[in-house]
This record gives sequence, C-alpha cells and structure tokens, in this order.
Amino acid sequence: MNSNPASKPIIGITIGDINGIGPEVIIKALMDNRIYKYLTPVVYGSAKTIGYYKRVLELGDYSYNQVTDTTDLNPKKTNIINCWEETVEIKVGKPTKEGGKYAFLALEKATEDLKNGNIDALVTGPINKNIMQDQGFAFPGHTEYLTEKFDATESLMLLTSDRLRVGVVSGHVPLRESASQITKERVTGKIQIFIDSLKNDFGIAKPKLAVLGLNPHAGEDGLLGSEEEEILKPVINDFKNQGHLVFGPYPADGFFGKAEFQKYDGVLAMYHDQGLIPFKTLAFERGINFTAGLPCIRTSPDHGTAYGIAGKNMASESSIREAILLAADVILNHRESQVGKSTENNSGEIL
Repeated sequence: MNSNPASKPIIGITIGDINGIGPEVIIKALMDNRIYKYLTPVVYGSAKTIGYYKRVLELGDYSYNQVTDTTDLNPKKTNIINCWEETVEIKVGKPTKEGGKYAFLALEKATEDLKNGNIDALVTGPINKNIMQDQGFAFPGHTEYLTEKFDATESLMLLTSDRLRVGVVSGHVPLRESASQITKERVTGKIQIFIDSLKNDFGIAKPKLAVLGLNPHAGEDGLLGSEEEEILKPVINDFKNQGHLVFGPYPADGFFGKAEFQKYDGVLAMYHDQGLIPFKTLAFERGINFTAGLPCIRTSPDHGTAYGIAGKNMASESSIREAILLAADVILNHRESQVGKSTENNSGEIL
C-alpha cells in the first residue's frame, strides 16, 4: 500500500451485479472529473460491461483506461481491470446466475489486490446475496466475507453520513437470533471497535458514543427485559470508568424521535433494523456502509441492486460517490496519523 502522504489514494471499486444499477452509478460518479484530483479509481469488472451501459444510458462523454493490473494506472481516468474475458449476456433489471458469478469474480480479484497492497481501499458495488451464494459466496454479505479474508476476529458494520453514524451489534442474522448475540463480550467488542474507528478512521480525538437498548423503553428497569440491566449498563459503566464518553442505554424510538443522535459522534444499535431504518430514513441517498475493525478500508453505497430502475438512467450516484470519497478520506486520515506517530517517535514529542 502506498503510504506516501503526497500521493493520491488508489481506490478499487467492484462492479457489483452487472444486471443492477452498480455499473450505472459507478459511471455517473466517475464522470465528474473533479474526483480525479483526490484519487485514482480502479474498477474491477469488465470494460465490455461498462461500455454497454455507457451506450444504453447514452453517457457519451466518458472514457476509461483498460489495464491488466495496477502497475499501469492512468491517474486522470477510470482504470478498468477485466476480471473475465468472455462476452456476457447482460439482462438489465433481472437477477441471473451470471450476475452473481461475475460479481463474485470481481470481488475476489479486488480483494486479492487489496490484500497485496496494490490498492489502498475497496468500494464494493451492490450485489444480490442470494444469487452470490449459489456461486459459492458462503457469507451473509461483504462485511462477513472481508472479515474472514483478512483474518479479523471481529468487525463492525457502520452506516455513516454527514448527519449520523450508526453501528450494529447484530448484523445480517434473523431477528429471532439477534437477542442471543447481545452478550457482554460482544457488546464490549463492538463498542471498542466503534471508538477506535471514530478516532483512527474519522479523526475524532474524543468520540462520544450513544448505546441503544434492546427492549422497548430500554427494558423499563427490567420490566420489559433484562438485557439492559444485566449486560448493557455494566458494559457502559466499564467504558466510563476507563475515561470513554459512552452513554445509554437509550430507548431507540425516543432517541431518534427527539433527534438525540445529533449530540453524539456515533450510535450503537443492538440489531440491524433498529439502526438501519432510522439511518436510511434520514440519509438514504447519501448513506455509506463502512466496515470498521478490519486491517483494510472498505466502503459501499447504502443501497442494493435496484433491478427495478436498472438501465433507465434513474439511479442516483450520490451514495457511491460519497463511498468513494470517504474511502479516500480515511486513507488520508491514516497517513496523517502515521506521520504524527513517526514525528512523536523521532523527537519524543509532537511538533
């Protein structure tokens, strides 16, 4: 990975499902030439697929550079690495086995380059998880896949926008299994990852974190459930005793209804929909999925394949553009942090 603070970050972008809106929003986001001032994009997929959508959507003013690897990148254009050579029938707006197959091929190649340091960060395009699993993708989503590929013991699915950051203790699991995942060890791990990410990835020196309750009314002092009294409050107190600004547990409905989230740098929800429903209500088009706790940087747009509008030039590129820019910002935050640590180590004090 290139750690030179003066160099532009190299951002890998997987094409996602070729029949969904992934190719469209990628093209639209990268048509803005201003983006090349800050980063060098590398799309993992197929130049034929990108060319197809360029024609279908009549996006004439867009050119790209085909490369075989990351050693010959053009810093002023979109670089495309062909992850397959054969001609593929694109069925716009329809889930197909081919869509899952080629999305997986692109993800595998991009992940390999990310692990080898050939790209600085990865932005993943939207996939159809059911179809991907038919092709050997044995994971609930990108987060779990990358957690295993990078040998991480734990990670945190973190949704972020300019208004709100929401993490979840229990992610892509059935609702009936969510409560069993609310343990002291798991909640402690998620809070620690959240705090570390707010500091290291987002550059917040002293983050303030809110923790939501699991049960209605945050358990009503044990009347509506015991998790708040037996698990959440003791864990929160442990973090407070260590000097961290961690507060709660708060009833989720009143917390979002009264816009209490505005007082915090992050909010930890107990399960998927508890956090993602208010997040997507507040920040759907500009929302970003960030995987915290990994030894790599990964973001993605906060939307799916949207087959219903694929190929109709209706999809907004806002979310994937923000995901690309956030990836670059996190890289720069890491580089600045490393420079600061290096200066401190060399002189004994921060200059």
